[in-house]
Amino acid sequence: MNEIRILGIHVIDRIKEAGMTQAVLTKHAGIIKTRLGFHEVSEEVCSRNGLIVLELKGSSEHWAALEHELEDIGGIRVKQMNFSI
Repeated sequence: MNEIRILGIHVIDRIKEAGMTQAVLTKHAGIIKTRLGFHEVSEEVCSRNGLIVLELKGSSEHWAALEHELEDIGGIRVKQMNFSI
């Protein structure tokens, strides 16, 4: 059975956590099929909060390694969705 894993990452303080988060995502770039990032931007303000949505490929062992490294970063929350196909 094939499985699709989607991760939602809430970056609570982008200014503090973006560098570490980016380093982990770069390290695991080989299992990231799709990456979408969102944060509010206006002429007056650029939000400190951000949201990243990842579609992963590869094996569940690789997914777990990525998730554990992300969870070790303070200031972000990681949630997952799984779809069986």
